[in-house]
Order: sequence, then structure tokens, then C-alpha cells
Amino acid sequence: MRIVDVNEFYSPTGGGVRTYIDRKMGIMADLGHELIVIAPGREPGIEERPGGGRVITVQTGHLPLDANYGIFWDGAPVLRLLDQLQPDVVETSSPWRLPWVVGKWQGNAVKAFFMHNDNMAAYALRWLEGLAPQERIERAFNWYSRYMDSFLVHFDTVVTNGPALEKRLKNRGVRIDVSMPLGIERGHFSPELRDERLRAALLAQCGLPATGHLLLGLGRHHPEKRWRLVIDAVERAGSELPVGLMLLGNGVESAKIEARIAGSPHIRMFRPVYDRERLARIVASCDALIHGSEAEPFGLVASEAMAGGLPLIVPDTGGCMEVADPLSSEFYTARDAQSAASAIHRLFARDPRVLRRAALVAATKVRSDREHTIELMDYYQGLVDAKRAGRLLRAA
Repeated sequence: MRIVDVNEFYSPTGGGVRTYIDRKMGIMADLGHELIVIAPGREPGIEERPGGGRVITVQTGHLPLDANYGIFWDGAPVLRLLDQLQPDVVETSSPWRLPWVVGKWQGNAVKAFFMHNDNMAAYALRWLEGLAPQERIERAFNWYSRYMDSFLVHFDTVVTNGPALEKRLKNRGVRIDVSMPLGIERGHFSPELRDERLRAALLAQCGLPATGHLLLGLGRHHPEKRWRLVIDAVERAGSELPVGLMLLGNGVESAKIEARIAGSPHIRMFRPVYDRERLARIVASCDALIHGSEAEPFGLVASEAMAGGLPLIVPDTGGCMEVADPLSSEFYTARDAQSAASAIHRLFARDPRVLRRAALVAATKVRSDREHTIELMDYYQGLVDAKRAGRLLRAA
């Protein structure tokens, strides 16, 4: 099959979506399929990938609030490319102008809308929290769910990236046809990469001895990730525990986070590590991953940390909770820094040998991106076969 993913979330400086697509492109080539990404960019270009697949960049403007990402203001270049490429499946995930462009394209491909995120949780629920109960805010923004349904009727299938997003959207009445939980590149991450000398060096950078506890905060610096909540929690726990936090990432909130931790004795912020081997060594050498976002749709970062042998400290709802192993994780009340601080205390109060054994078992159970890709390709192939046989009827 040839699959074309028209993707506004794909960016050279992006996070989980870029990592997911780059890896999926190689796996699909190994399986005999072709993935072509059409992405917005600052200049036009075509990047052929070794082994198969390519990224076609269309020159566009960037998002006003995040220059890392672009948006297809003009749909004409996308339509021309789709006409030229003639995919078996065309996939998109942006909820704004793009689904109308792709959904109304007159080609013969199976049209798939892949839900990667939850804008209501990332924005409306976060902006208005504290002003009204969550259920009331969701009812007030039910127009957004109705809006999504208005363009989803033009697609043959609506896919989510895991159970957390599936449950959330179905509860709002949004059409979901199938959940395809993501996976990670397990070959990179391993508990065997743990390096005690590296751990001691990282703790030293956090102003702590090797007997301290090292937490890792990994991901984009965006308000929905709630890094300030994580920082508050670590500082509260640090009043009684020798605990340090290293933050790896960047984004629109980097300057605010840097200002927030200025003068903090045990919290340090570092630029992202794009070398996967080096990142895997860092992950395995920490003591636990801590995450703040209850709006996380899947939790790739949590899965990578688990594959590296780390326990997790995550909110009690959302994608990270769904993938977390209860025997090697601590959960806290979402959006509550004091609850997160208590979870830090509970984790490090456990018998470290028992906790380590549980984390090692959890590492062997993490779903791989190859498993995800095979399942997704089998599903798409079934839809393509049904469409060619005239058995696939679109809702509108």
C-alpha cells in the first residue's frame, strides 16, 4: 500500500509525532508498504528516506503561538500532491482546515482521520480549570465535538492512538471506529544501559550526592505538559528528600520554566537530546520518570521510560496512566502538586530492590512500534480491499 499522511504536526523540531512517523516510515518499508508525509515548512522540498518513504515539504506559514509547527492555509498544493501520488490510504490528523481539504478530495483512497491529541483537554479544560467543574466546561464546549463530527463524516475511518483518547472522545459522543495503541522503538531503550557513573554525574549537576534520587522530566515545554506543577511537586518533596529533577526538552514555555527554576538548588533544565542512543543511556540512568499532563493522549515518553527500566510518577488519568504498570508506578491526583509530591515520597519509600524488579518486568511488556504498525497496516489493508470490492460505504 501507498499511504500519504498529510500532517501539520510533523516538524523537524517536533516531539512525539515526528518520532512516531519517522520510525513508522522505516517499519512500513520493511513490511513492503510506502509512507509519504506531506508536511508544512518554511521552504519547499523533498527528502527521500533510506529504505523507502519520503517527506514532501510545502512552504506555508507557521502557527502564531508555536513557530515549531506550520499550517496549511491554502489547500490547493495538498490537493495537487494527492492527485499526483494517488495513495491507497490518505491519513490526516489536524482538526482545523485540513480535514475539510482531505475529506472532500475526490480521489479513490481510503480516507482515515487519526486522532493524536485532545484539544479540549489541552486548552479549554486547562484554561478554565478552577472556574467550574470539568463536566460543566465539557458541556459548554460540546460545540467543538459537534464540529469534529461535521468533518468526520467525510472519512472512511476514525482512529485513535490508544484507550485514553478513545474513552475521552467517545464519552463526548465523538465518532471513533478503532483504537490502535502506539508503541515505541524498544531496541533503543533498555534497563541494561543504566550507567551508575552517568547517574552520579547527573545528580552532581543537580547538586546532590550519588545517594540522592534522580527524577527525569522529558518532553516539550508546553503549558499542557504542566511542568510548573512538576517543579512545584519536586520542590515540596525535596524539603524532606534528597531529590533532583532534570528537565530535557524545549518549547514555547522554556523561558518561563527557566525563570521558574532560577536559583533552585536541585532542578536543572537541559536542551533536548536527539541522539537516541545517548538519550536511552540517560533515561536508563535516572531513578524515575515524572510527568504532569493528564491531557496526554497516549504517553510515548512514559512507554520509553518503562522500556528503559524506570518506575513512573504520573497523573491518575490520561495516556501515561493507561500505559503505566501499577506495580512499578505511583499515581497522583491530576492537576494537584501536593498529591504529586506525596507520590514522589511513596515511590522512594518503597524497597528499592522490589521496585527495581517490578520495573524490569514492566520493561519487557512495553508494546513495540512494529507491533503497532503491523496491526494498523492490517486494518488499513482490510479497508482498502473492502473499498475496491465496493463494500466500504462512507457515512456521507
